Amino acid sequence: MAARERPLSTRRADHRVVLPGRHAGPEAPAMGEADGSVAVAYPRTELPRARVAAPARDGDPRLRAAPDVVEFRGVSKVYESGDVGLESVTFKVKRGEFVFLVGPTGSGKSTVMRLLIKEVEPSRGTVRVAGHKLADIERRKVPYYRRNIGMVFQDFKLLPNRTVYDNVAYALQVTGGSRREIREKVPDILRLTGLSTKLHNYPDQLSGGEQQRVSVARAFVNAPPLLLADEPTGNLDPETSIGIMQLLYRINRTGTTVLVATHDQAMVDRMRRRVIELNRGRIVRDEDAGGYEARDESTAEFAARLRGEPGAGEPVRALRRRIARPRPPAGDEHWAPPGAGA
Repeated sequence: MAARERPLSTRRADHRVVLPGRHAGPEAPAMGEADGSVAVAYPRTELPRARVAAPARDGDPRLRAAPDVVEFRGVSKVYESGDVGLESVTFKVKRGEFVFLVGPTGSGKSTVMRLLIKEVEPSRGTVRVAGHKLADIERRKVPYYRRNIGMVFQDFKLLPNRTVYDNVAYALQVTGGSRREIREKVPDILRLTGLSTKLHNYPDQLSGGEQQRVSVARAFVNAPPLLLADEPTGNLDPETSIGIMQLLYRINRTGTTVLVATHDQAMVDRMRRRVIELNRGRIVRDEDAGGYEARDESTAEFAARLRGEPGAGEPVRALRRRIARPRPPAGDEHWAPPGAGA
C-alpha cells in the first residue's frame, strides 16, 4: 500500500476571487473593488450546527437585493470538433433554488457545468455567476474562483491516500483556512453528512454511497453560494441515491443554490423541483415542480385554463417551451426569447 500523505500546510492563499456569501446584510461588502477586480472576499459564514437555517422565500428582501446566482444569456458552445454543446441557451437560477438539468446523453448538461467552472469558454453569449461575467475573470484567477463553487462528481474524485477527515479538510486548506477553522468546521460537516464515525477511514474502506457523501461534504464545507452536482447518483443503487438527494436537499435548505445534472428519472419525479430539459444543445422545457418528462394536460386542467382560473395552464406553458425557440436576430447578442429566465 502506498504511503499515506501528510496533510498540507494551512498557508493562506494570496489571492481569492470569492462569490457573494449566502447571507446579505448591512455588513456585506460592496460587489466589486475600486481596482476593477472580479469580486471581493465575502465574510465566511459558519456551518449550521444544531438546526438548519430557514430558506429565503419569495419576496424576501435578501432575494430582491441579490443578483441571480446563475445567468446564461444567448449562450452557444461549438467545440473544435464541430460538435454543438449548446445553442442559444438562456436561463436564470435564483439564489436558493434547487434545479435539475435533464436530457439524453449529449444534450448539453455537462457543457453547462463545464462553462460554470470555466473549464471551457462559450462561443457566443454571456455566462454570469452572482452577477459577474465569467469572461472577465483572468486566467490566473480561475483556480481561486473555482474554490468557491462546490462541485460533486459522479466518480467522487477523492484523494485515495487521505482519510475522510483529511479529504474534507483539504478543501479548507487550499482556500487558506486556519487550523482552528478546520477543527471546528470539518466535524460539523461530517455530522451533517452522516460520516461522524468514519473520520479515520480511507476511501477504499468506504461504500460507494459513503464516498459520495465525503464528496458532498468536501463540496459544502466552505458553505459555497453555488453547488454543482454532475450525475451524483450515477454509480449508486436506488436506496443510496435517495440518501444523497436528501443530503443535497438539506444543503439547499440552508440557502445554497443547487444545480444537479442527472439521468435519475425516479429521483426527479419524486422531488418535484424546477426542471430544465435540454435536447441537442437547446432548452426544450423549463418547468417549476416538474418531472423528468413533461406530462400532457388533463381534461380538468384544460377546462380550468379555458375558464381563466388562477394557476391554470402551467403544464401547457411548459409544453410550449418544448417547441424550438426562434433564433436571435443576426448581430444581436443581447436578444433573448420571450419569457426567458422567468
